[in-house]
Amino acid sequence: MLKVKVFTIFPELFPGFLGHSLTGRALNDGRWSLEAVNIRDYAFDKHASVDDTPCGGGAGMVMRADVLGAALKANKPLGRLINMSPRGKPLTQELVKELAKESELSVICSRFEGIDERVLEAYEAEDVCIGDYILTGGEQAAQIMLDAVVRLLPGVLGNAESIAHESFENYLLEHPQYTRPAEWEGRVVPDVLMSGHHKKIADWRLRKSEEVTQANRPDLWKKYLDFKQG
Repeated sequence: MLKVKVFTIFPELFPGFLGHSLTGRALNDGRWSLEAVNIRDYAFDKHASVDDTPCGGGAGMVMRADVLGAALKANKPLGRLINMSPRGKPLTQELVKELAKESELSVICSRFEGIDERVLEAYEAEDVCIGDYILTGGEQAAQIMLDAVVRLLPGVLGNAESIAHESFENYLLEHPQYTRPAEWEGRVVPDVLMSGHHKKIADWRLRKSEEVTQANRPDLWKKYLDFKQG
């Protein structure tokens, strides 16, 4: 079972959408656990302040090392510690696979202008970013990351084969999908998918995956070509 702790000033946001669908069922079945730790519970003043002005001046506020540090210290063991931050390394499927192998995972949900660097260094937190854009806080990003991780845990997905053919496996995006009815508003399912010829279907899907990847993700297309060559 994967044990997850989330450090946040908005614990009421959890489990959020993680409490529904496959991730919610897995949570109820005990395939993973989730604890939302309220950082404000470890503040030192009557206002439960967790932030202060940045040293050296500048706009915004910074989360205090002593408050967050107290929260982290009181909730050990932490396992692998992730800080959701726009300055972090990209969240990729390869990283998701790594995280899904952990037994304990802790996630800091950044707020304000960021977190005092000293506490991140002291606890060896890894900065992770879900994309090149800015959110109001790390809670949304944490839930997206955890959704990607939990669905890879054993027994969460009913069909393990579906994982092997998803986007980003072997650096390809997934091919177009179709289902019934065979015709909808004058648009028909490609004949090859109705042929029952498994080799032709596999070839068609590979070709379409290559076309989609080349058109939409030239960065992945280059990695795919390198992968094919060796």
